[in-house]
Amino acid sequence: MPADASPTISAILRETAHRPWPLPAQSWNMVQVWRDLLFAHWKVPAEKIRPLVPTPLALDTFGGNAWLTVTPFHMSLRFRGLPILTGMARIPELNCRTYVTVEGKPGIFFFSLDAASRFAVWGARKFYCLPYFSAQMHTDARNGAIDYSSSRIRGGAAVFRGSYAPTSPHRYAKPGSIEHFLAERYCLYTVWRGAVYRGDIHHLPWPLQDASAQIEENTVPSVAGIELDAKTPVLTAFVKELKVLIWPLAKT
Repeated sequence: MPADASPTISAILRETAHRPWPLPAQSWNMVQVWRDLLFAHWKVPAEKIRPLVPTPLALDTFGGNAWLTVTPFHMSLRFRGLPILTGMARIPELNCRTYVTVEGKPGIFFFSLDAASRFAVWGARKFYCLPYFSAQMHTDARNGAIDYSSSRIRGGAAVFRGSYAPTSPHRYAKPGSIEHFLAERYCLYTVWRGAVYRGDIHHLPWPLQDASAQIEENTVPSVAGIELDAKTPVLTAFVKELKVLIWPLAKT
């Protein structure tokens, strides 16, 4: 399917061969469409990240190293059975994450998520127990590139400013590759009151493109407690659009 196509939800649900485990038995409750997304990846010694990840989560590594990713994008959001609500059609978001596994299911652990919607921040904190923060954010497409800026309002001086653009046709990550390890994950994990919760997601395989990125300022990793050369990622990738189905949290 072309990367710029918008697949139907039924088509997304039919295609599951790429998933590492079956779809959840219960119904999804939300659909998001992620657009103009940059994956900016850094290789980090596991001992630098391990103390920052809750003990019940096993740190997932590739080649003996942990990885940290900063991801700016914008999205639309709607709940099952409802149209897109006012203010939910274009929400800038910026997340900082690493990679973990629980019960043999690889997933994502978020150090922080910044968003320009107070409603989205409130909902994600209340129903998904995720470390969302309100931020002043701006994203603009200009001459084939995405200009992006984010400044957290409270909760630390987390700032991101940069520009990025695709530089190749889209492709799908090969199993066993570092791209597949970083991108093809179908859940998030959070720990609340000592219990581990999984939030399943589903989508078609990521339509990845090579990307150029000029990061002018990026204090997001250091606010999370990780010091690195935050302007120079080891790997980058761009995704024009991806439609994602999201399930409620479930206790593992």
